[in-house]
Amino acid sequence: MQQPLAFRMRPQSLDDVVGQQHLVGPHQIIRRMVAAKRLTSMILYGPPGTGKTSIASAIAGTTHYALRTLNAATDTKKICR
Repeated sequence: MQQPLAFRMRPQSLDDVVGQQHLVGPHQIIRRMVAAKRLTSMILYGPPGTGKTSIASAIAGTTHYALRTLNAATDTKKICR
C-alpha cells in the first residue's frame, strides 16, 4: 500500500522546506544548530498543517539522525511506571 501524498512530499532536508524561514533560513536558529551539529531538545507547536512534522523530518534527513514522533492528541498507549 502506498503512503499518502503528504508523506511522500514531506521535505527530506532543510533545503526542501518551504516557508518557516525564520527558523530554517540562512543564519537562523535551526539551520545554525544543524550546521554546528549541536541539536538540543525542542518542542514544535502550532495548529495542524503548519509544518511541525515536516521540519522535524527535514532535520532528521539533513543530520541523518533517527526521528521519533509522538502525537499526544491521538496516542492512546499508556505508560505504567
